Amino acid sequence: MSEPAKLSVALHNETATAQLMADLALLVGTGDTITLTGDLGAGKTAAARSLIRYLAGDDALEVPSPTFTLVQSYELAAFAVMHADLYRVEDESELEEIGLSPLPDATLVLIEWPERAPSAMPEDRIDIALTHRPALGSNARAADITGYGKSAATVARLKALREFLEASGYVDATRKHMPGDASTRSYARLIRDDGSVILMNSPQRPDGAAIYNGKSYSAAVHLAENIKPFVAIDEGLRAAGISAPKIHHCDLDHGFLISEDFGSEGVIEGNPPRPIPERYEAATDVLAVLHGKTLPETLPLDGQIYTIPAWNTEALLIEIGLMAEWYLPDRNAPLSSEKRAEFFAMWRELLKKPLAAPKTWVIRDYHSPNLIWLADRSGMARVGVIDFQDTVLGPRAYDVVSLLQDARIDVPESLELTLLSRYIKTRRAGDASFDAAGFAELYAIMSAQRNTRLLGTFARLNRRDGKPHYLRHQPRIWTYLQRSLAHPALVHLRDWYLANVPPPQRPPGG
Repeated sequence: MSEPAKLSVALHNETATAQLMADLALLVGTGDTITLTGDLGAGKTAAARSLIRYLAGDDALEVPSPTFTLVQSYELAAFAVMHADLYRVEDESELEEIGLSPLPDATLVLIEWPERAPSAMPEDRIDIALTHRPALGSNARAADITGYGKSAATVARLKALREFLEASGYVDATRKHMPGDASTRSYARLIRDDGSVILMNSPQRPDGAAIYNGKSYSAAVHLAENIKPFVAIDEGLRAAGISAPKIHHCDLDHGFLISEDFGSEGVIEGNPPRPIPERYEAATDVLAVLHGKTLPETLPLDGQIYTIPAWNTEALLIEIGLMAEWYLPDRNAPLSSEKRAEFFAMWRELLKKPLAAPKTWVIRDYHSPNLIWLADRSGMARVGVIDFQDTVLGPRAYDVVSLLQDARIDVPESLELTLLSRYIKTRRAGDASFDAAGFAELYAIMSAQRNTRLLGTFARLNRRDGKPHYLRHQPRIWTYLQRSLAHPALVHLRDWYLANVPPPQRPPGG
């Protein structure tokens, strides 16, 4: 077992407590346990309340002390949180009755008075010992934080984060929770009198085990495993005239950065959300302009060179293989070895054209959650792009698919075709030799590739990562897939999918 990691923080008031717990909340998640120790009135419940309210994004959320109920549960948007108080527990056998033995899965657990049941506490945990410090002020506390087992790394990271915030001048800023994405990154809005900025926490971490020829999934398909690609591509996009956020402070080694805050005005509206045509037109124009440029394959990074990885057949096949690994077993339609061989043989042949096509920067998730509308700017600068660390070199059609077949919202087919025509017209205006029919074929192939991968990705996010809300997007992905399979170049693939790939289940009421 690793050595415990320790951090001591002076908390002059409740605001300082809230800031510390917000920083810790940025680094923890489901399966983590935080124990809170200290005398009566030391501030254990106040600390737990601060963390829960931060994760809920609601400073007024009622978070009562669980002294009499023993356990309070919160179903938050990101994950479930359980808040327990063991002060009235007299025997560890009582923990089973209140749902704490064993500790629940897929839940962040906060436990006050853990010393009432010491042998029931997990080896991997964070303990926060709170003590009064009247010399620092009437409401002052000290927090001695210790990370045990696997949680030692979290406390070490918390220490690095606090040092980064201190060095950048934001340790006293107000923290506001921001929803995360499907990755291990997390975000907070930091607010001072001079405005707000975005804090990104991007831990060095592979996605998945080394099962793809000795590589993790992220390494095999060229997903960023640290913050360095984000920094390099950010500067590259800004140099190309794209509105990417300016980076103010960065810790490349630990994976923290503070960047310009673009706000939260998006390119969609309504409930259910739908595209705002004018904003989608501008987002389409960004791609057309970017794809008309000759872009570098290497970028400067902190005095070194960052080489943008290039997509190849194997990387794309591994992405496509997520359907066979995760989606088809979920639909009770696993592939036989013969069918699996057919599946990959078809795709290997189909991918030859897009991989032989001229390459550009492929941002990969160029769609509504990652596009911010900057109304005070003009032209294509109105489209703020905030997610690009997974950029690779590949076919121009891919990002056009990402935008016009948005995985998170319904894009009507009529709007998709209108915007596709707009993109082609813009490209033709800058290059008379632009092959519209050839691009339409590549668009269909990359649509089929992306949507095949997404069916598998969302099944994996549900089953492996405990994120079932992604399943609601599968019927939409299926609709987009059917559109692309209608292209004459994909007739063989369409017939194979018809025979071997069942549609997703519709969500209740969907």
